[in-house]
Amino acid sequence: MDSRKIILLVGALIVAAITAFFARTLIAGSSAPQAGATVMAAPVVDGPEVLVATRSLPVGTILDATALKFQPWPKELVDNAYYLRDKTNLQSLQGTVVRSIITAGQPVTQGALVKPGDRGFLAAALGPGMRAVTVPVSAQAAVAGFVFPGDRIDLVLTQTVPGGGDGQPLKVSETIMRNIRVLATDQRTDNLVGEDGKTKVQTFSNVTIEATPKMAEQVAVAQTLGTLSLSLRSIADNSAELEEAIASGAVKVPDGNDPKAEKAMMVRLASQPQGGASSYQTGADVSRYQRSSVPGKPPESSGGQAGMSMMPTAPAAGGAAGVAVQGPVVRVARGNAITVVPVGGKN
Repeated sequence: MDSRKIILLVGALIVAAITAFFARTLIAGSSAPQAGATVMAAPVVDGPEVLVATRSLPVGTILDATALKFQPWPKELVDNAYYLRDKTNLQSLQGTVVRSIITAGQPVTQGALVKPGDRGFLAAALGPGMRAVTVPVSAQAAVAGFVFPGDRIDLVLTQTVPGGGDGQPLKVSETIMRNIRVLATDQRTDNLVGEDGKTKVQTFSNVTIEATPKMAEQVAVAQTLGTLSLSLRSIADNSAELEEAIASGAVKVPDGNDPKAEKAMMVRLASQPQGGASSYQTGADVSRYQRSSVPGKPPESSGGQAGMSMMPTAPAAGGAAGVAVQGPVVRVARGNAITVVPVGGKN
């Protein structure tokens, strides 16, 4: 082979090796391109802080501390009806009632809320389809004044049932309604606060409750039967009543495992008044000297004979005639009337 060709071939190999080395060095030294996320700064709102709803607030919602917050708002969109931070006491708005629907994030207007004591507060506080009923109570029957607007109570009816044959009455007490919401006490829809900032306990003679139309009719009738008293309920949920409501179909258990749906079910049960099924106690349940039922009345008689069944008679021992001896009889009770029927005997 020609030496010149060999030199050219060796030179080409050397150039190729150098080129490959530099190419590998450049590829290894260069880092892979990284996508950098561009952080956009939150736009600064030029305006005062106004009161907005943290969640959707339907009509009749009683506001608490979690329902409202202050948020900056463009000054050109601020309305005179908005609640501004420097002019609003947020604590004073707790307990007010929503009169018109407020969506989440929407500013709250002064016309959308009704404060306790304002005109229309009671109508706004009522749930859809509910009625307000006033019940007269005494200091002892009203838990000595420890019932306030917003509490949940049971209604207890105490009455005296006229007696039967012996004329003695039957004393009975029964719970006729449960989980009733108190709207007002003696025309007050808010809690009276003293100088120390604590709620003052005062006795009252009337209490206004929230009830369904049917329950309102039952309350009106119950007032004519006897005395109504209040039984204050605990804030804690009653698991037994939840199981009873689920079994009766009053509350539908949500499908799957959804905590929000379960919470909504519990809230719906807690705000639902209950009537119909009642529990009762008679005088015999608390004292052995009282009765548990009313006995029937004896049959009425006229001149000692009318209305009375004639009993079979037989001569007395020793042949003494004219002495009546009563044989076996059966007493049949129909309501309050008792009839004595002879079933046989020796004549």
